[in-house]
Amino acid sequence: MPIRPATADAIADAAAALREGRLVAFPTETVYGLGADATNARAVAAIFEAKGRPRFNPLISHVADAEDAARFAVLGPEATALAAAFWPGALTLVLNKRGDCPIADLATAGLDTVALRVPSHPVARALIRAADRPIAAPSANRSGHVSPTTAAHVDADLGGNVALILDDGPCAIGLESTVVDVSGDKPALLRAGGVTREAIEAVLGVSLALHTDEADRPSSPGQLASHYAPRATVRLNAIEPGPGEALLAFGPTAPAHSGPSMNLSPTGDLIEAATNLFAALRQLDASGAATITVMPIPETGLGEAINDRLRRAAVR
Repeated sequence: MPIRPATADAIADAAAALREGRLVAFPTETVYGLGADATNARAVAAIFEAKGRPRFNPLISHVADAEDAARFAVLGPEATALAAAFWPGALTLVLNKRGDCPIADLATAGLDTVALRVPSHPVARALIRAADRPIAAPSANRSGHVSPTTAAHVDADLGGNVALILDDGPCAIGLESTVVDVSGDKPALLRAGGVTREAIEAVLGVSLALHTDEADRPSSPGQLASHYAPRATVRLNAIEPGPGEALLAFGPTAPAHSGPSMNLSPTGDLIEAATNLFAALRQLDASGAATITVMPIPETGLGEAINDRLRRAAVR
């Protein structure tokens, strides 16, 4: 089994594996990541092969701090302000690459921009320091499948494709990072995530533009129309489940249901709901139900990110 508790020795072994061009999975505060040396094109290619990920979908590279990020990309005033407010944390910035940026073109999908994040999870930070290089890391799951929030989720999807899975328990946030493009004239929200739009706009003092891409060539991870999908069909904004359906409930008014059922947050807490989302989808999918019925979730705060993931999971 490739799963090991995230001790200092295990982190050192994982860093050595990264430097050798192998893949490792590791926890972040958002979800577990499938990591490779971002400067090694062959290692980055192995991520795409392991995930079955479209080659045109760019990856986030994880770095130690804002000073480290500045080695690879240009941080203007807006990026600097956001980095000061939210790094380390669940915010990814899409930035203009420096001319001498060593991050592999495959990791940036051949674009002139690069997506960078400074994670706050202590294991992720220790691994970046030990590897001494940027770590390209999408979520550690099969492409388009439900994102992993535990080491067991990673092992179920990709256990045979990684040298090592560092286990430090469930992820605290349970949703991917928010992605903001600060490479152009106006900051744009590319993906809702663990940092809310409201918090970002409060720092910038302006509203974020909504960025749209051609469906077949996204400029950020997580923009494909069908993504985060379980095997079961997902039916959104349902009042009650039908016969044989599994129920993904939210809040204190969940209907009684004799079939498979999970409540993201019985109290209606969106932070708790975000933390539980992917694990709940996986558990209901494992029940064998053909359809997962989802109760309405408010579009406020983290609800925007939760609903984004659910809408993508529902696309067939």
